[in-house]
Amino acid sequence: MSLALWRSHLAGTLHRNRSLPVSRYLQLATVRANGRPANRTVVFRGFLENTNQLKFITDIRSEKIEEINFYPWGEICWYFPKTREQFRIAGKLVLVAAEDTDSALCLSRRTAWQELSEGARSQFGWPHPGADKAEAGAFDSAAPDAHEPLPNFCLLLLEPETVDLLELRGEPQNRSLYGRDGEGNWFVRSVNP
Repeated sequence: MSLALWRSHLAGTLHRNRSLPVSRYLQLATVRANGRPANRTVVFRGFLENTNQLKFITDIRSEKIEEINFYPWGEICWYFPKTREQFRIAGKLVLVAAEDTDSALCLSRRTAWQELSEGARSQFGWPHPGADKAEAGAFDSAAPDAHEPLPNFCLLLLEPETVDLLELRGEPQNRSLYGRDGEGNWFVRSVNP
C-alpha cells in the first residue's frame, strides 16, 4: 500500500507543532444509536505501520464502542494552532479488541499497550466508565502488566476515506480536498476556502 498524498503534509504539520503538547489531541465525532452526534477528544498515537490508518486507544466499556458498533464511521477534526491548519479526516473506524483474530492487529494492540505510561495503563483497571462514581479506593488498583493488555483495552483505527485540509493563513486561505478514486488511489483537489 502506498502512503496517501496528505500524509507528508500532516507529518510536516505535526513536526512544526511538536513543541505544543496539545498538537496530539483532536476531536473524534461518531453517531449514537439514536442518530445524534457524539464528540470527544482523543490522543493521536501515530499511524499503523505501513498504512494510512491513524491509531487511538479506548476502553471496550466506553460509550464510543456502542456508537462504533452501531455506525462504524467517524470524523476527526484536528487543529494546529502554531501553523493555523485544520485537518478533517473521515473514514471507517476499526476496533481491535482482545478477541480479535488478526495476528498483525493483535500485535499492534499489544505494542500500543506497551507504549503507554504506567499511569495510562492503570486507567484501564479503573471502574466502569460512565457508571456512578466509585469510592476513591476503587481507583487505586495495582499497576497492570506492562506487556499484556488488560481485556478491556482496545486499539482504535481510523481508515481515512476523505481529508479536508484548510490552511488558515494567507489571503485567500488554501483548502485542499483529498479523496480516493474507484481503485483506492488518492487524489487531491484545490477548492475555495
